[in-house]
Amino acid sequence: MRVVSLAPSATATVAALGGSDRLVGVTTHCPDVDAPAVGGWLNPDFDRVADLDSDVVLTSDALQREVRDDLRDRGFDVRHVEPATLDDVLASFAEIGEAVGLPDAGAELEAQSRERVRDVREAAPEDGPVVYCEEWSDPPMAAGNWVPDVVEAAGGRYPFVDAGERSREVEASAVEAADPEHAVVHVCGKGDSVDPDFAGRGWELDADVHVVDDSLLNQPSPRLLDGLETLAERIRGD
Repeated sequence: MRVVSLAPSATATVAALGGSDRLVGVTTHCPDVDAPAVGGWLNPDFDRVADLDSDVVLTSDALQREVRDDLRDRGFDVRHVEPATLDDVLASFAEIGEAVGLPDAGAELEAQSRERVRDVREAAPEDGPVVYCEEWSDPPMAAGNWVPDVVEAAGGRYPFVDAGERSREVEASAVEAADPEHAVVHVCGKGDSVDPDFAGRGWELDADVHVVDDSLLNQPSPRLLDGLETLAERIRGD
């Protein structure tokens, strides 16, 4: 199959399925793939996508609904996943496997990923620490979607956003009142090149601060399992 992936998470999932050789086009946000770029994930070049003669185009997230609809109006076969929770993310691996002609690999990746989550969750303490996760810093936004599930599976408590809800702006007073023991910073698009300064913005936090590569927590791909294990190590100190 000839696959164009317009979402970094879909690209990473196809690679984990062993299907990198099927990728004939990706976004500029997928630098580790040997395939031509067709633009950004919110502004792809539709003519360039057409030139690649793809069998299927992959999109993801509510922010790409308009891209998905425009592509379908142009006659493309588009497979769109929109995970909101950790369970949704895991289920999407099998969906993407089906879409790119690798159903067995997709089912296996989902099963292996669920086992990894189970292993981390079984080792989690019963009454873990409060963890604050910041997806964006200007303005400060507490991470939502699957991140609350990941914190819970890792053994933490997350009183800022419910699982499945979008990330949202948060006030200093709300974070201070929750008194987190850990603050995890994973700013979208910044990798781990962030220097958080909570004191400089006037926040009074007595928390261990951890900066992690944003793809470990923001990307609904197999990278999220690495993020879960990393988070568990950070907040448990093991």
